Amino acid sequence: MKSLLSVVLLAGLIGAGCESGPAVRRVEISRSKAPRKSPPPPAPHADAQPKAAIVTPANVLTAKVVSYNEAGRFVLLSFPVGQMPANDQMLTIHREGKKVGEVKITGPRSDQRIVADLVSGEAHPGDDVREP
Repeated sequence: MKSLLSVVLLAGLIGAGCESGPAVRRVEISRSKAPRKSPPPPAPHADAQPKAAIVTPANVLTAKVVSYNEAGRFVLLSFPVGQMPANDQMLTIHREGKKVGEVKITGPRSDQRIVADLVSGEAHPGDDVREP
């Protein structure tokens, strides 16, 4: 009796599984159309002139004024890593694009900072310093 019940239940489960619809629907893909290509770029005009290249020097020393000692007339300059001027080198101080002073590198130097004497003009913290 138990075996007959087991066979009936097993047949019912198999039958129920076969009655369900397909799990995955097949999709037909048409291969007749070729893939679209992007249009070629427009040809340059005959009277168009090439643009002039902008050239900027890569080895220009640049720094910022960190502090200024008015009594001693010297500034502490901070340079980027790998850029450090030589002693006795002259640099100019700029504020808002205008030249406001000149400094002479005197040292001492420490990592990325160096001391310079103010030769002429003025300096404030945050001013830009570069080669003349």
